[in-house]
Amino acid sequence: MFYVMHKPFSSSSNAVNNFLGISQVSSVFGGFLADAYLGRYWTIAIFATIYLGGLTGITLCATMNTFIPKQDECDQLSLLLGKCEPANSWQMVYLYTVLYITGFGAAGIRPCVSSFGADQFDERSKDYKTHLDRFFNFFYLSVTIGAIVAFTLVVYIQMKHGWGSAFGSLAIAMGISNMLFFVGTPLYRHRLPGGSPLTRVAKVLVAAFRKRNVSFSSSEYIGLYEVPGKRSAIKGSGKIAHTDDFRYLDKAALQLKEDDANPSPWRLCTVTQVEEVKILIKLIPIPACTIMINVILTEFLTLSVQQAYTLNTYMGRLKLPVTCMPVFPGLSIFLILSLYYSTFVPLSRRITGHPHGASQLQRVGIGLAVSILSVAWAGFFERYRRNYAVEHGYEVSFLTPMPDLSAFWLLIQYCLIGIAEVFCIVGLLEFLYEEAPDAMKSIGSAYAALAGGIGCFVASILNTIVKSTTGNAEKMQPSWLSQNINTGRFDYLYWLLTVLSVINFFVYLYYARKYKYRSEQRIETTMTMMENKQNTPISMEAK
Repeated sequence: MFYVMHKPFSSSSNAVNNFLGISQVSSVFGGFLADAYLGRYWTIAIFATIYLGGLTGITLCATMNTFIPKQDECDQLSLLLGKCEPANSWQMVYLYTVLYITGFGAAGIRPCVSSFGADQFDERSKDYKTHLDRFFNFFYLSVTIGAIVAFTLVVYIQMKHGWGSAFGSLAIAMGISNMLFFVGTPLYRHRLPGGSPLTRVAKVLVAAFRKRNVSFSSSEYIGLYEVPGKRSAIKGSGKIAHTDDFRYLDKAALQLKEDDANPSPWRLCTVTQVEEVKILIKLIPIPACTIMINVILTEFLTLSVQQAYTLNTYMGRLKLPVTCMPVFPGLSIFLILSLYYSTFVPLSRRITGHPHGASQLQRVGIGLAVSILSVAWAGFFERYRRNYAVEHGYEVSFLTPMPDLSAFWLLIQYCLIGIAEVFCIVGLLEFLYEEAPDAMKSIGSAYAALAGGIGCFVASILNTIVKSTTGNAEKMQPSWLSQNINTGRFDYLYWLLTVLSVINFFVYLYYARKYKYRSEQRIETTMTMMENKQNTPISMEAK
């Protein structure tokens, strides 16, 4: 966007944030298709092919001069001054088209891959929980290895051989990935799609509204409706026991005397359908509280790179490219996941007594707490870096590296946010898969992607608000996010994020303490039923 298409840095940053946001938010659509009609296998197969098509289009854009503006007489100074020939409208239309084709492909892959992998384990196995826990860690480790390769090998290819070769290598890698996926087809276990989850949700809401005036103590009330037998009326789903949460929704399952043998599904729903909606509602606050960590991750992707341009990136005699700096969170994730079972689990098991070291919600909480430390440190270091630049005469030359100030101070915030990701995102993926209804596993996983996408949008909105409210062109007052980082105040933005993260953390603690796992609810329901049986007086006929 900046170096080739010659768009301003701020709009380039927002364009990337918006692209990431839209591709993640649209994961809900991919999850819906998988749960409703296609199943996870065919959703991955179709959207991975679309993704490959998008990558091929981006490769053509980077390879053929027709799709990019002229690069002649466009040095770094001309770029900064905005004097390079910008891309014309049709060139940007083409770039955005192939970008969003790629994003659309990702929207079908992202919510299904982790769920489809977890589907391969037999829930009747005694080691199911352990296998599932290890799978999600291994899954995120694989994602991290991909990120490490992207920020090292692909960046190296781009620097040595150009953008076309870099994007071309990604397209080839995706083609190999798709081939491996299809080769494994005979080995996979499949869950049947259960029909449209949105339609089932709509039926519950409509049925509850239609019976809003009916009382549970009405003489017309027979009981809560459920189909006979062990299986539910939803394909690929077991029955879900009734809970007392959101009692208003129970009215959708109120069976009245006036209901005939084949009632309309828009008037009478099963208990399982009602409980599905309850579960989806109860899950919302947990991924919603992870939006803040995604805002921090998004800001680090762009702001910390700008910081690195002003710092010494030499490691001995080796000068690391600034664009390689985001690899360090990936390296810290790789290290933490490698040591997770040998170090963290045994230590935390002694403290918590939990067989896996910490519950899923505890891991998400640990991640949110560490993310606060990460962004707080970023604020302290940025204040020191800016003051150093001003005191040593670098205020104007903001793209000149300061030889005595190492970029590796950024590693502290990078490593902390990497640790936060391990605990928060992996714990969240496992939590959503286990807690989501059987026929809505992909929708559950899409919640995590939705939180990531909203985080990207929030970062863009926050940046726009900060730029418009903190800068004043008439008074020559730069905004916090000035293109000249040495006159801006990135540290103020980091501290604002710290305050918001602390507030978000306490909100999360409230909802996490309030939440009851489905396994706990099943135990409570079973015990309640046993107590009711014991307290029920035996009739004379039964005697």
